[in-house]
Amino acid sequence: MLLRVLLLLGALVRVIELAPRCEPGQETLGQCQTGEKAKCVDITLGSCGDVPYTKTMYPNLLDQKSREVVEFSSEYILMSVLHNLLQGECNPDLRLLSCSILAPQCEKDKMIKPCRHVCENLRKNCLPAFDTIDMAWPYFLDCDRFFAGEEEGCFDPLAKLRGEPELAEEDLLVEVPTTLIQFTHHSYSKMVSILKKTASRCSHIARTYSIGRSFEGRDLSVIEFSTNPGHHDLMKPEFKYIGNMHGNEVVGKELLIYLAQYLCSEYLLGNPRIQTLINNTRIHLLPSLNPDGYELAAEEGAGYNGWINGRQTAQNLDLNRNFPDLTSEVYNRAGLRWARLDHIPIPQSYWEGKVAPETKAVMKWMRAIPFVLSASLHGGELVVTYPYDFSRHPLEEKMFSPTPDEQMFRLLAKAYAGAHPIISDKSEGRCGGNFVKRGGIINGAQWYSFTGGMADFNYLHTNCFEITLELGCEKFPLEEELYLAWHENKESLLTFMEMVHRGIKGIVSDKFGNPIKNARISVKGIRHDVITAAGGDYWRLLPPGTYIISAHAIGYSKVMKRVTLPAKMKRAGRVNFVLRSLGTKPKNFLRGPTEDIYERYDPLEHFDPHAQHAQSEPREERGQPARHNEKPWWWSYFSSLGQHKPLWLLKQR
Repeated sequence: MLLRVLLLLGALVRVIELAPRCEPGQETLGQCQTGEKAKCVDITLGSCGDVPYTKTMYPNLLDQKSREVVEFSSEYILMSVLHNLLQGECNPDLRLLSCSILAPQCEKDKMIKPCRHVCENLRKNCLPAFDTIDMAWPYFLDCDRFFAGEEEGCFDPLAKLRGEPELAEEDLLVEVPTTLIQFTHHSYSKMVSILKKTASRCSHIARTYSIGRSFEGRDLSVIEFSTNPGHHDLMKPEFKYIGNMHGNEVVGKELLIYLAQYLCSEYLLGNPRIQTLINNTRIHLLPSLNPDGYELAAEEGAGYNGWINGRQTAQNLDLNRNFPDLTSEVYNRAGLRWARLDHIPIPQSYWEGKVAPETKAVMKWMRAIPFVLSASLHGGELVVTYPYDFSRHPLEEKMFSPTPDEQMFRLLAKAYAGAHPIISDKSEGRCGGNFVKRGGIINGAQWYSFTGGMADFNYLHTNCFEITLELGCEKFPLEEELYLAWHENKESLLTFMEMVHRGIKGIVSDKFGNPIKNARISVKGIRHDVITAAGGDYWRLLPPGTYIISAHAIGYSKVMKRVTLPAKMKRAGRVNFVLRSLGTKPKNFLRGPTEDIYERYDPLEHFDPHAQHAQSEPREERGQPARHNEKPWWWSYFSSLGQHKPLWLLKQR
């Protein structure tokens, strides 16, 4: 009997030894059993330190059994260099998605898969970038194989990029209107949360949206106020405020967060001034253009930040030096009588340099919306500056360099400075400079000259007039100083927004009432035109005075009108134009913005940041056919892997 039992035990052992092993990935997919139950462990992968969870499990979804195995794998190396290979596209989205496979979330010793819909959306958006560098979509980001549906209890690995989680149900309840504002510093996630909450309270006049992503993947969040959120209304001017362009200059960022709450509350309370402003204007507030730089500056804390840390982006770029230098082009053209000095195209050479995703996002934003007036909020001084910011003589660092709209820009700058109790104060106690005798305003190039500024670009590439606001001696003040900053700037912020209604506005159409897009509105004596929007509407900022205004477009007659704007006029005068069709395009008509200059000269919407790395066509030498087994340029990134190079990244020839 004992012998029989021993024989049975021996046979059982042999069966267990001969049992088939798990195929790669099966044990983590629950398709076979292993002897030891896996447990949750801390995430220690260097490139996955910022995932929105703290525990993972080995083996992972690729059956990689330890952190060491993962770190020496081709999958991990690819994840670590993708932001370089793709020139910042889909960064850090692809890295976080990859981390959800290489270091999947683990709770209560159970692995949780990432959501399939997140993978599918990202693949749709990012696959063109892989195609551009001739790289196959990574096998471990196979949405059907390694991801799960929401019904299976998946998680979103990209949720952290959107700031805090979606608003809770109690946050969406209608609240009693109040002007109570908490004058605190806001981290990125808190900023996103308060903007969303504000928009939900005033959902009939407000919404939030993103114009793009920062280099590290943070949304560039905007809150909009309008009676028709999300849409351009005919004859309603578009206005924007941009804050935190330099990450360590935070007063503007906080002021715009407070302004959003103030506009919402006061509208609900029935404040006639605010209701008139929002009912007749579409307002866009972008509190932080450089959220990556802000987070770096905030690590040092308020009151301790210097003049450098966090100023630039995560790419070490100064955004206010990163725009195309169109001012130099104006100076080169100025002596040519018929040369255009407005709506200047972006030179192709600009794209050969490093263009920040934040810069590109703002430029595309300007293209999408016909902005009329704008201001960028900075810190470190107490002064209002206006274009040009680049000196007309390159060797002169402090040289008065006016635009054709010098009078209007001075009026705009004075509007903000005059309503500011400190900027307009006659006392001598200032930050570093003394602008008392100038009324708190100065031509930018006369203060100090620089190229690639956003204000000059607004004026020379679009219809928009932009000024720069330096709103305090301290770039990152203590929290207790924020209420005073709001008190000093609130009236100025409102007054400047109301300036968008100065000058003239109107519609350009044909005799049948059809709108004429891209018609030019010219003012005699001012060598700077504006062009009509898609609906034929336009806005032309002008100081009080008498002007000869003309409207003209390709294929239409030119119409001129005499207009007088009284000194006390606070609303734009209505000046419509009806153009007569000529049937043909005159040969001597100036070719310019009326021919859709954006598409003809510098197609920003189609700009490919990867083109400089694209493979050239194989050359046929001495009659020999082109070689199709040459590896792409990025193959050298994996040279250290020897025989374990990722052949799965090579497209089938």
